[in-house]
Amino acid sequence: MLTAASPPREALNRRSHSAARLLPRRGARHRQHFPSSAAVAAVVTVSAREAGAGCGGANYNSRQRPRRAPSGFRSVGMPRVRRDSARLGEHCEEQESPTQASSAMLRKHLQEIPSSGSNVSTGFSWDWDSSKTSELLSGMGVSVLRKDKLGNENTPQEPLLPACTPHKRLKVKEKEFVIVRRPRLLREAEPGVSWDELPDELLLAIFAYLPLNDLLKVSMICKRWHRLSFDESLWQTLDLTCRSLLPGVIGQLLPAGVTAFRCPRSCIGNPLFKTMKPLRVQHMDLSNCTVSVADLQSILCRCERLENLSLEGLVLSDDIIKSIAKNPSLIRLNLCGCSGFSAEALELMLSKCSMLEELNLSWCDFTATHVKTAVSHITSKVTQLNLSGYRQNLQMSDVKTLVERCPLLVHLDLSDSVMLKPECFQYFHQLIYLQHLCLSRCYQISPAALVELGEIPTLKTLQVFGIVTDSSLQLLKETLPDMKINCSHFTTIARPTVGNKKNHEIWGIKCRLSLRSLSG
Repeated sequence: MLTAASPPREALNRRSHSAARLLPRRGARHRQHFPSSAAVAAVVTVSAREAGAGCGGANYNSRQRPRRAPSGFRSVGMPRVRRDSARLGEHCEEQESPTQASSAMLRKHLQEIPSSGSNVSTGFSWDWDSSKTSELLSGMGVSVLRKDKLGNENTPQEPLLPACTPHKRLKVKEKEFVIVRRPRLLREAEPGVSWDELPDELLLAIFAYLPLNDLLKVSMICKRWHRLSFDESLWQTLDLTCRSLLPGVIGQLLPAGVTAFRCPRSCIGNPLFKTMKPLRVQHMDLSNCTVSVADLQSILCRCERLENLSLEGLVLSDDIIKSIAKNPSLIRLNLCGCSGFSAEALELMLSKCSMLEELNLSWCDFTATHVKTAVSHITSKVTQLNLSGYRQNLQMSDVKTLVERCPLLVHLDLSDSVMLKPECFQYFHQLIYLQHLCLSRCYQISPAALVELGEIPTLKTLQVFGIVTDSSLQLLKETLPDMKINCSHFTTIARPTVGNKKNHEIWGIKCRLSLRSLSG
């Protein structure tokens, strides 16, 4: 079986010249055994036409050139053989003209075999010796291909696809890197309800049972849980007692919707609030904290809804007192042991806070002017007042002014006022609601004069530490059997927490969120 492969044009020309040299030029004997190249070209052309017509292929009579194979691949087929044979015949005719006898003899021995393949491949069979055929065709540049077991000839062993050039590797610098998110694995459906399917209301109800430590942990699970964990319904009460709060902690937690904030004896850093939006805090205890005046001012200047406030033992300023004055609904105020503000700022605060019921101004760094300002501007609605610790600064006239201005007093503490005498008892008789009176360490009042206080019908408790001895105390209790004497060492006026350290309430409000100790 023969298949004409189409070599390149330059190679074809060289092979045509070599084939012409192989053919004998003279002698009838040679012409009988080797047909001329023109005769071979004619027969190949006729056979290719008939094979194309028989196989329903392209019309070889037309002069339309067949399609070329893609570059880089060897085209196989009869049309190229026809053109190469024609060119070879033209070249051989110049050397020797063909005769009718040689053409007839070649056609007689040439038997066309119709191709069973496509319309571009055609087979031939020769009656003479196959070695001569191979020798002839090899000189013409035609190679001999054998059929395989499947009967397919000219079938390429590899698919005719353009060779894919490998992709060039991108040179990545050592410092450069790319973060790629891994695709989520498809999980099989598990029985039960997924956390993602729970509504926000149900998750909030679950988070309400978490302590502060666990609530902060679940806030780092995902964005949705972070949003829910800082919902204002979960942060109504917050207890950070005896903690060291880094800068920015207060500025992040208080705007979450805290209304009751208990933070005594803590070290507070710069709050670092992100906005000037007012806070919702109504009850705040910052007693004995370690905090700067500027940081305390940044907290109080955002508070306008305070009802209970305790700043015991802190250094204040006039700006802080003015910020407190912006809370007209203030009911309880504890400024015990405070300092750093003027009498004018105190007067402004007492005039603005007209709803005060409990006021603790004991042991402040007050002058006589501060004391007179206090007793002259305290609101008449005050029922519990602590003005202890002013020794020589609290005079008898001040007690008279106080009683006339505050007739609703129920609990009055004037301890450590050495200027008070038994003559001030007449003013106490004017207080028709007075139940608790403290005159400890008022050394100008004798134990015998205390019996006169028994004439006040509403009086229930009397604290006179430092005035009476143990023997005099027993006699006094027998004289005043309906009155409790020296039953409490400390006052509870405006104090946020009363009782032992295990009590986590401020003004009767229990703080749910609190940090657990490391040992617990």
